[in-house]
Amino acid sequence: MTAIAKEAQNQTQFDTYNSQGGVVMGPYTSHIWRNDPRHMCFLFSRYKFCSKMFVGKKRVLEVGCGDSIGTPIVLQSVDSVHGIDFEPIVIKDAVKRNTYGDRCTYSIHDMTESPVKGQFDAAFALDVIEHIPFSLEEKFVSNIAGSLNQDGILILGTPNITAHQYASEGSQKGHINLKSGDTLREALQKEFANVFMFSMNDEVVHTGFSPMAHYLIGVGVGKIK
Repeated sequence: MTAIAKEAQNQTQFDTYNSQGGVVMGPYTSHIWRNDPRHMCFLFSRYKFCSKMFVGKKRVLEVGCGDSIGTPIVLQSVDSVHGIDFEPIVIKDAVKRNTYGDRCTYSIHDMTESPVKGQFDAAFALDVIEHIPFSLEEKFVSNIAGSLNQDGILILGTPNITAHQYASEGSQKGHINLKSGDTLREALQKEFANVFMFSMNDEVVHTGFSPMAHYLIGVGVGKIK
């Protein structure tokens, strides 16, 4: 028998929970929730920034989607998101957890090797470029640009090299290509006519002094080629 909530306005929430179960996170975000749950606030804020920048876009590409935990935030503003990752395990898991049908699709793809076919309106890569060897960085950004329409938008988010000393041991080992505000801008300027730089501390995005930011966001608009 279905339990009846004391406050009637909450009944739908309990009914949905009982029929569909709780939301399941993927392996990466489950680890974050267990070990550093406040980091989820920072992560979701980065997705919210992308969502606000992409309002009204039809086809958006998420590069290095991982668990795709924040993709639903972007889906609140755009028609569809296609997530790619070079790790088959996380793509298989994301496909299994997807509840958005054709609005959210996935494929295994290495962006250092080739663009994604489809000519997307916008793309974003959060916490990805710092894992790309510097020797492949130019190819990585070029291939994302090659996946976009001529007036496409690319958002790259990455930890600031000036904050590296405060990173966890695991992050310090995995972050092999950290950027500064200047070097992130330079990476985008090779492919985009207009580049806008933002700084981020915790959940707050601003245009303040980039060396004092923990996180950097670069926005490239309008392809050069």
